[in-house]
Amino acid sequence: MKIRSEFPREVREIEHAWIPLAGGTRLAARIWLPEDAESEPVPAILEYLPYRKTDGTVVRDSRRQPYVAGHGYAAVRVDMRGTGDSDGILEDEYTEQEQADALEILAWIAAQPWCTGRLGMWGISWGGFNALQIAARRPPGLGAIMTLCSTDDRYADDVHYRGGCVLALDMLHWASSMLTWNARPPDPRLYGDGWREAWLERLETASPWIEHWLGHQRRDAYWKHGSVCEDYSAIECPVYAVGGFVDGYTNAVPRLLAGLSVPRKGLIGPWVHAFPEDALPGPSIGFLQECVRWFDHWLKGVENGVMGEPMLRVWMQDSAEPRPSYDVRPGRWVAEPSWPSAGVGSRVWELPLDEPRELLGVQSNGAGAGVWTAEGQSADLAGDQRPDDALSLAFDSEPLVEPFEILGFPEVTLELAVDRPAALVAVRLCDVFPDGTSALVTRGLLNLTHRESHEHPSPLEPGRRYEVLVPLDVMAYSFPAGHRLRVAVSPTYWPWAWPSPEPVRLTLFSGRLELPVREPRPEDAKLPEFGEPESAAPIEVRSVAAAPEGRSIRRDLGTGLVEQVFDYDLGGTQRLVAIDLETSDTSHTMYSIREGDPLSADVRFHATSGMARGDWRMLSEVTSAMTSDAEAFHVTTTLEVYEGTGKIFVRTWTHRFGRDGL
Repeated sequence: MKIRSEFPREVREIEHAWIPLAGGTRLAARIWLPEDAESEPVPAILEYLPYRKTDGTVVRDSRRQPYVAGHGYAAVRVDMRGTGDSDGILEDEYTEQEQADALEILAWIAAQPWCTGRLGMWGISWGGFNALQIAARRPPGLGAIMTLCSTDDRYADDVHYRGGCVLALDMLHWASSMLTWNARPPDPRLYGDGWREAWLERLETASPWIEHWLGHQRRDAYWKHGSVCEDYSAIECPVYAVGGFVDGYTNAVPRLLAGLSVPRKGLIGPWVHAFPEDALPGPSIGFLQECVRWFDHWLKGVENGVMGEPMLRVWMQDSAEPRPSYDVRPGRWVAEPSWPSAGVGSRVWELPLDEPRELLGVQSNGAGAGVWTAEGQSADLAGDQRPDDALSLAFDSEPLVEPFEILGFPEVTLELAVDRPAALVAVRLCDVFPDGTSALVTRGLLNLTHRESHEHPSPLEPGRRYEVLVPLDVMAYSFPAGHRLRVAVSPTYWPWAWPSPEPVRLTLFSGRLELPVREPRPEDAKLPEFGEPESAAPIEVRSVAAAPEGRSIRRDLGTGLVEQVFDYDLGGTQRLVAIDLETSDTSHTMYSIREGDPLSADVRFHATSGMARGDWRMLSEVTSAMTSDAEAFHVTTTLEVYEGTGKIFVRTWTHRFGRDGL
């Protein structure tokens, strides 16, 4: 990556500014803007997050925010109410309060002497979510947004549910992670007097957000709030949506292109949950240059050709041996002038089922799934699928006579029956090499009680035949001649899907795979280059101690217990040199299940998060567990907070959530 320190306009940084809200709450902002912006005002771009501007996103901000400021923008990074250096309490994700605060923030920015009144928003993950949600509120002056790794449907594509199934991989992990981070105080150096009182108020009002998430197991009004797919027409400003094929949020990109009526663009690479200028697998691209082009066109009126290019650009992935990680994923860029595309057809393959086939679900099936939202860890990606294929009903095509490529959402229609009133189905599409290697292409989950509606589930009648449609995740993939297609079907997929309350026997009578086929085109080779990745010079960070990182699986052959351990590398212990602050993070999660017993499913989480400066230090620690019986989910969470060598806060929450068709 090219590191730049010289830009068209000299940049100055305001490390800490207060944004006053109508009710008296103050939100903390960090601002980068051209040195001469007060005499030559500029448009402003807001990034609005709960992840702590001073010590959380500070490294990535130092690479990205000065870059856009140097190209003639005020880059404004704001800590949400109740997080980082801001006042108040944060009670959940994507609340009405969060959106209302954003409207006040944007109005404050537009009124500053260094701003022209033209506004943009950008962000990844949470920041991508609220860019869409706030655009739907149509604030004055908002001229364009860029949303990365986000969704238009909070129930369909987030860390809580997939296909109506509880996403065991992330449900407890994310709720507990947010509790750990939000238990840190404002930085006393910036907040000033009252920082400790603000911190204690956060602790006294804290709660695990899983209470909201498992309290709403259907797609009800809770999930519809903040899901812009409920009314795409509410968004009236241009939208640029970006995703990656090993990120969990990419399905939203083509949905937004199809649903919105405003000027829009989409970009999907082979990337993890990260910014495309430094994401893996490569190729990474000059994404900051792309951001500047987008905002130059819509906020400054620059005719730079950005809207003369295809609406959707996608990395067509070549067939590649499955690995836990890649430096570069082989493939090439392809593009569509519009979406849905008239250039994408359909190919149907009837699964070779001469007679019904049965399978009693194996609880550990899914061990080769990889993670739902890959973030560049050393073992995030799905490996060889043969072990999971052997625990599924697997159907192979004949070897392909000719290569072909897909772009879009594959779908699998199944005629099936189960022997229990609650069940799920997992469907995987794999690329089978001549030597037998099985590479995951895409997959889908469906809670069968949600077969007609995620809002109004209904129990299954054991033994009755049902025809169900299982959408698979969006994919661009090139199948070589000589390879086979494989569709693998199972009633278990741990730890992605929380298991059904009883062992399920699945009977499959027929099945059909429909593929979105795209013919290669000569014009793909003529697409303009993105350019090499660039960024501003990052702040100085010194590593003090590494955190454990990786994934492992342990099996007890005597008891049938299977344990998957995920250690997430959150940077370990680091020292932010310029502000003399040491930060630390650890995260450890264990997913265990015993063969033959779905009620043995168990998730255990432990994390710490700390700050230290001079003789002062603090540490937050969260320990949590999630289990189930036939009637309910059970969650226990303990938060402990230390200042110096003493414990200043401890609380345990115990929750019971009745199973609602799960």
